[in-house]
Amino acid sequence: MTAPRRLSEPTGAELQILRVLWSRDEATVREVHEQIVRSRGVAYTTVLKQMQIMTKKGQVTRTTAGRAHVYRAARSERAVQGALLDDLLERAFGGSVGTLAMCALQGRALSDDDRHELQRLLAEPGPVPVPSREDPSDG
Repeated sequence: MTAPRRLSEPTGAELQILRVLWSRDEATVREVHEQIVRSRGVAYTTVLKQMQIMTKKGQVTRTTAGRAHVYRAARSERAVQGALLDDLLERAFGGSVGTLAMCALQGRALSDDDRHELQRLLAEPGPVPVPSREDPSDG
């Protein structure tokens, strides 16, 4: 049995909405729906309801511009990715970064750029520095 999902942890559908918001910085429900409907047939009202729920969960913020509601992601893409990765690292890999990395790389091709960047990171002593996950402007 899986653990219940934390309210701040976005579902797959919520991540799809967040990706649109991150790519555009801000958008109306109609604009988000126009992007999402290209990849999966979903009704406008479904996207609207999801975004209303996401507002209550604190995943997006909403402002009014004329008659339209404009939404923005509450946290940067890096912050959400980091939180999801930290959760996965603990739940699936018992906190072992090495096991997670080996599992992620096993059987997958790496570009030369990715391989060089990984080698550079592995050569660094101590923890690898990353941009702040809580800065909403870093995504």
